[in-house]
Amino acid sequence: MSTVQEIEDAIMALPQKERQKLVDDLPKILPELDGDARWDRLIADPRPRPALAALGDKSAFQLKINPEHFPEIKSSDFD
Repeated sequence: MSTVQEIEDAIMALPQKERQKLVDDLPKILPELDGDARWDRLIADPRPRPALAALGDKSAFQLKINPEHFPEIKSSDFD
């Protein structure tokens, strides 16, 4: 089995087209790079997150009492 350094060196030696293919394929090769899989792990994590839960509760309360403080996001906001 190759060392990580050997793998890195081999990747650096690839032509640009092959490196792009590798970039596209990496989430299949290394599932931990898949953003959706990362979110799924976070969502399914059973550990309590009291600070995060408190922040969510506070935000929900603020939204309920002062909804205009949370304007709806529009696609034009990203222009």
